[in-house]
Amino acid sequence: MADAVRLYLKYVSISIRGQMQYRVSFALQTVGQFLVTAIDFVAIWALFGRFGNLRDWRLAEVALFYGMIHVGFAITDAASRGFDMFGHMVKRGEFDRLLLRPRSTAFQLAAQHLELKRLGRLSQGLFVLIYALAALDVSWTAGKVVLLIGSIAGASCMFYGLIVLQATAAFWTTETLEIMNTVTYGGTEAGSYPLSIYRDWFRKFFTFVVPLACVNYYPVMVILGRSGGSAAGTFGWFSPAVGPLFLALSLKAWKLGLRHYRSTGS
Repeated sequence: MADAVRLYLKYVSISIRGQMQYRVSFALQTVGQFLVTAIDFVAIWALFGRFGNLRDWRLAEVALFYGMIHVGFAITDAASRGFDMFGHMVKRGEFDRLLLRPRSTAFQLAAQHLELKRLGRLSQGLFVLIYALAALDVSWTAGKVVLLIGSIAGASCMFYGLIVLQATAAFWTTETLEIMNTVTYGGTEAGSYPLSIYRDWFRKFFTFVVPLACVNYYPVMVILGRSGGSAAGTFGWFSPAVGPLFLALSLKAWKLGLRHYRSTGS
């Protein structure tokens, strides 16, 4: 394990040095990422400025949902580029090189590239999260702090699992399945608001099919003290663990797809 961590950090170091060769380009792209994603929250701010609240939710409460889910997704978006571009790798016949190396293909793809410009998206999410934490009157305990961090980590794992599943589909079709964007980028947008505002079928989909509610909605309900001590509130303390479980199942699916891979012959 220690050797794998050292090798991963070596890959990351090489990736960062490569991107830092063009520092002005990196800075402009990072700022661009910040500004583009900031527009989303400006739209939310304008919505609350016009109507005051969203059902019984205040701006600061929605900002907490927004900040947590966007920070989690930004981490995944930066670290999963290898899986994200896997379909193109298969079409070009480049995946065969990974099969000849002694490390697992999943590890090699995970360590292939760290998209440093995603710091723009990450910093924007952190900015909103800090605003929410400052504006909310939350009675913080050590447990809630751990829950907050665990929820962000769980969301990151869940999104990573979705991108792994998207890459796995390339074993059968080399074209990227655009439907996956509806549950990655679309899931990020949906998780920016409390799921209670959506229709029942939508809530069930993002609870039992894509476990977005488990890594965002239920933990935030506990942090805000809205769970009322119910069974759902108790579940909210442990629900972020669904994120790593979802990632583990996605990696199992990856291994299944790997057994069905046929080389391009090029």
